Amino acid sequence: MRCSKKFLSVLLAVFAVTCLFSTVPAQAESVLRVGTLSNDANQLDPHVSTKSQDKILFPWIFSGLVRFKPGTADLNQIEPDLAESWKASADGLTWTFKLRKGVMFHAGYGELTAEDVVFSLNRASTKETSTAYKGYADFASVTAPDKYTVKITLAKPIPSLLGMVTNYHGGYIVSKSAVEKLGDNFKTNPIGTGPFAFSEYQSKRQVTLVANKDYFLGAPKIDKIIYRYLPDESSRELAFKNGELDLIYGTREQRWVERIREDKNVKVDIIGLGELRTLHMNATKGPLQDVRVRRAVAHAVNRDEMVAFVGQDVAQRSVSVVPLGYLGNTSDVPLYKHDLDKAKDLLKEAGYPDGITLKVIITKVASLRVPMEVLQAQLRKAGITLDLEVVEHSAFHKLIRQDASDLVLYGAARFPVADSYLTQFYLSDSIVGTPTAITNFSHCNVADAEINAARSEADAGKQLALWKTAQQKILEQSFSVPIFEQLIVWARTARLDYGFDMKNSLSNGPIINEMTTLK
Repeated sequence: MRCSKKFLSVLLAVFAVTCLFSTVPAQAESVLRVGTLSNDANQLDPHVSTKSQDKILFPWIFSGLVRFKPGTADLNQIEPDLAESWKASADGLTWTFKLRKGVMFHAGYGELTAEDVVFSLNRASTKETSTAYKGYADFASVTAPDKYTVKITLAKPIPSLLGMVTNYHGGYIVSKSAVEKLGDNFKTNPIGTGPFAFSEYQSKRQVTLVANKDYFLGAPKIDKIIYRYLPDESSRELAFKNGELDLIYGTREQRWVERIREDKNVKVDIIGLGELRTLHMNATKGPLQDVRVRRAVAHAVNRDEMVAFVGQDVAQRSVSVVPLGYLGNTSDVPLYKHDLDKAKDLLKEAGYPDGITLKVIITKVASLRVPMEVLQAQLRKAGITLDLEVVEHSAFHKLIRQDASDLVLYGAARFPVADSYLTQFYLSDSIVGTPTAITNFSHCNVADAEINAARSEADAGKQLALWKTAQQKILEQSFSVPIFEQLIVWARTARLDYGFDMKNSLSNGPIINEMTTLK
């Protein structure tokens, strides 16, 4: 069969157009590759895990009723998230939240409703399903008057109610259907409503997230996040320099920061809220049962030397057991100035003229191990010998909660209200080894009355006074030595733009959301 010239010319034109379109490359997938220091996930359940490297992921996956303005941890900049509005009764005991309509859970788990919020907050307040349960002790009830309304009734006013329902720890909202269907598997298959959805978990390798195209604040501009577990700092940095990673958890040391900043294609972010590095002294162990010995340890610590060692950009000196910048922090507390002669005199007075030896367990992670080694050298000058046992990070957390260490150097950032720190580290209900244990490593029991009273005190002035007295009592008995606050260091390629100024984050890491771009 012969083709006409006209038909042949049309055929050739179609072929040419087809070839033209077939050679146009598809738009490349935007993949953010993140390197973190942990060797694996603990679990990806936001109500349960307190591990720093898990917490980094949670605001990428989950939402709260309200949220901190991205890049801040300012209580005055809390803004709507899953709730579009809220109001409180005059006595502060009843809070009503109106939910956004049409918010969808990941993985086809349907629309978010008030039932999911009720389920999530009740789950967060239950000891068996939440490590944040104590913070919700004064929740009398959480109910759903209708599909898009949530009503929280309090037994008594609590500090910063909005903080309990923000995008942090117990405030994250999970899918009721997903939790009930997945059961124990939920901890490795998290389902939320955030900008990124869980895709895959590979043990000791990585977690993969994909963009939630139905995100209620707008589809993310990044298509995928690969969150890699790289505990070795040198390997993590090498992978970053070789272009295998776009964002890494950095080394929190001045020298590292200055060296990395020399590369014009790299940006370093030093993020608060800082983790308060505190030396907790177990008041039930040997010589430490004597307050004079504990005070001797406090006088032997040189805070200024420690800050100089870590670096002015990444550390700031602290004097109270509540971090700087937290509502309720005070500097009007007993101060133990660095004084080796005073430390030696106190030891002698307590019956230890030749000094003492303390058993100390410390993690291999440099941000805790190195400061402990500096403390070891400082205390040795006063006749206080530290017998250090260096263990894996997971073993460290397990052993210190088993009361296996005389001293515990611990760093933590919490919701920025004095109550969170005082309750978790200094309330007797939180003593490690007890049924209600959290992180009271010192076995402190002298400020229960003030801590408990402040939690329900409606008068702001009286509440601040109670928190101040609690801090004074704790330090007067020298249950711990607050040393310095260490900020979080991240390094990123200059191609990564968060979309906002990243100053503070409660999750220990950058917020990656719908505004973030990778050029």
